[in-house]
Amino acid sequence: MRQQLIRWFGAALCATFVTLPAVAQSDLAVKNYPDKPIRLVIPFPPGGATDVIGRIMAQELSKTIGQQVVPDNRAGDSGNIGADMVAKSAPDGYTLLMGALTSHSINSNLDKDRIKYNLEKDFTPAAVVGVVPLVFVVNPSVPVKNMKEFIAYAKANPGKLTFASSGAGAPQRLAMEMFRYQLGLDLLHVPYKGSGPAMTDLVGGQVLSMSETVPASLQFIQAGQLRALAVTTNKRISQLPDVPTITEATGLPNFDVVSMFGIEAPAGTPKTIINKLSAEIKTILQRPDVQERMLAAGVYVNYLSPAESSKRITRELNMWAKVIKDANIKAD
Repeated sequence: MRQQLIRWFGAALCATFVTLPAVAQSDLAVKNYPDKPIRLVIPFPPGGATDVIGRIMAQELSKTIGQQVVPDNRAGDSGNIGADMVAKSAPDGYTLLMGALTSHSINSNLDKDRIKYNLEKDFTPAAVVGVVPLVFVVNPSVPVKNMKEFIAYAKANPGKLTFASSGAGAPQRLAMEMFRYQLGLDLLHVPYKGSGPAMTDLVGGQVLSMSETVPASLQFIQAGQLRALAVTTNKRISQLPDVPTITEATGLPNFDVVSMFGIEAPAGTPKTIINKLSAEIKTILQRPDVQERMLAAGVYVNYLSPAESSKRITRELNMWAKVIKDANIKAD
């Protein structure tokens, strides 16, 4: 019995000496964060909104956080490949996701049986950084000048009025599906592999209408190649001040659809690290020069804290779940 007690005491003592330094080392790593470069995964190809925002944030964080923040494009499967990679990364603050949060929210509902990550359970948001508004546009060959005329024309020509989208699960498609369903319109969806091909065919008249991001549409609107009917935000925007909101143009209440972007970390990342990242992001986004660079890319700065970001992501998930169910939208 005495020998058993000695062995037990010895084992416990060894465990204490092993555990305490490990805990201390972990606390020290959090305290000294960051002490090596940070990878910011951008789950889309170069050139798009997510990439532009991610590179601005990486550049500015590198100046303030004390380590290089390296953008890393991991494109594929509508952003799911990069998101899944970050979800499975170590929760130490050194691998972050530049999330297209609206797209991820839609995909989480539209492809929920196939997607391997859970947007709420597998990530902890550091901050929402900004939003990109959408605008409803038509080819000038469509004989309408405003949204009321568009609705009347669509009802008079059921199934004949086409609308393009940059992908089956893109916010551009879901905004139009939401609009179509709420007004009982019979429109024909034509999906494309990206905004570029969709806009080319819309300007060329191969398709007739679209809900598209303002940055992708603005030059064509200003050149008279597309006609803007309404923006999808709850307030008018500075880039298209004369274009009414959907609510103004149609009377539909609370129509507010934007493409939202934010920085997320793997779930389990220490709160101290999340708060440090969030504080740095908030400071960066308050600078006028950063706001100007973001707006030049069509992004309206809209900082949300970690707690606020979590609530907003849950709201997006719930909103798109209802739209997809009510309108019977399929991934194909």
